[in-house]
Amino acid sequence: MLFNSIDFAIFLPIVFVIYWFLTAKNLKHQNIFLLLCSYLFYGWWDWRFLSLIMASSLIDFYVAQKIEASSNHKKRWLLLSITMNLGLLGFFKYFNFFLDSLTQSFTFFGVPLEANRLDIVLPVGISFYTFQTMSYSIDIFRGTIKPTKDLVTFLGYVSFFPQLVAGPIERASRLLPQFENKRTFNFDSAKAGLYQLIYGLFKKIVIADSCAIYVDEIFAHHQDQSSLVLLLGIFYFSIQIYADFSGYSDIALGTAKLFGFELITNFKMPNFSRDAGEYWRRWHISLSTWFKDYVYIPLGGSRGGKWMIFRNTMLVFLISGLWHGASWNFVIWGGLNGLLFLPLIITNQHRQNMDTVAPNRFLPTIKEAFQVLTTFWLITFTRIFFRSDTLTQATEYASRLFSFNTQGSIALPGIERYAFEIIPLTMVFIGYEWLKRHRQDQMIANKMELAFIFMMLFIFGVYSNVQNFIYFQF
Repeated sequence: MLFNSIDFAIFLPIVFVIYWFLTAKNLKHQNIFLLLCSYLFYGWWDWRFLSLIMASSLIDFYVAQKIEASSNHKKRWLLLSITMNLGLLGFFKYFNFFLDSLTQSFTFFGVPLEANRLDIVLPVGISFYTFQTMSYSIDIFRGTIKPTKDLVTFLGYVSFFPQLVAGPIERASRLLPQFENKRTFNFDSAKAGLYQLIYGLFKKIVIADSCAIYVDEIFAHHQDQSSLVLLLGIFYFSIQIYADFSGYSDIALGTAKLFGFELITNFKMPNFSRDAGEYWRRWHISLSTWFKDYVYIPLGGSRGGKWMIFRNTMLVFLISGLWHGASWNFVIWGGLNGLLFLPLIITNQHRQNMDTVAPNRFLPTIKEAFQVLTTFWLITFTRIFFRSDTLTQATEYASRLFSFNTQGSIALPGIERYAFEIIPLTMVFIGYEWLKRHRQDQMIANKMELAFIFMMLFIFGVYSNVQNFIYFQF
């Protein structure tokens, strides 16, 4: 079920009313109802994959009990959890990728190898909920949390529908207690949640989906475009992916607030970052912190000098790239972002810029503006590999972009009303976010702003095509 669909527009108010008016007096009933609604929400896409999320949840629920009770075999039980989770993820997401890579390697060395690919459907959200359940087992093993004895509570934690499909990736230490403690309706919190949900829909429908039409056409016909149009293509994609993914996160956080839950903030204005380190502290925060706690620190973290810091950082970005997709495009994208850290590590500046840019000022300094623009465009250039369907397309796109070719056409097939007029729309969006950069979870502050957002949603909602969220594919 898509957040930007009629189905969800009907589903949400029905669930909200039943949740608060019929189950509010009994916590157990609330949790059971949320669990059933979450499974309905997920099964709306393909009911067959409900068995997969149930199996993953039951394994980690059982393993957690064994880890807690065991004195000599904790590592074995943890290994079972990690193996099962990564095994499921590896089969559904990476089987064909590794198979293709293997056959290509043999062919490269003059030994042709034939192998039949499997027709595998990637379950929506599998990368998110496997990381969520796996972190639960690891935290039990580390002794930072205690396992829950309530199966319904745990199943609800794994499948909580606002953040099930594309995050944020919640830790058990944050979300499980919210399932275990009584929740009462709070009007102010629900109002804030509704406003955040509406702003998330604005990002998705008005900004992301508008940019998507132009981005799709430019990448599909990149061989015929001038360097300027290709530059606009990656600019629009940077705006699209931010508005699309942070829009999803806003809808998830806002929806959770309607039911008395607080999820982790997943984005903190990353487009106003002054270096790559700051950018990745502000983008997809739940995944960045997950990799820091469960990959970077176990590898040695920042211990051992600059070379170790860079090695561990690079490994995290390469793994993160592969997490995003079963393609060498994503691995290269991850590697390029890792390389952006190198000068910061050499100069010991990878942990600077922890505060919001231009605090207590309307405009940034010239230095800050230069840093923000430089960081934005460096990150944007790496996204050529993220957005391209193949490695060949990515290299062709980059080659033509940096050839400074002035020949090409902007009369792209399939585009009737989208062209350079999207630039003012994106500029207004960026300007609005700049003004609100200190209030990231309260973007709509008054009724006038709310009326404007509703007007834009109506205008663009009528003409725009409903599109999946980008991160559904991961």
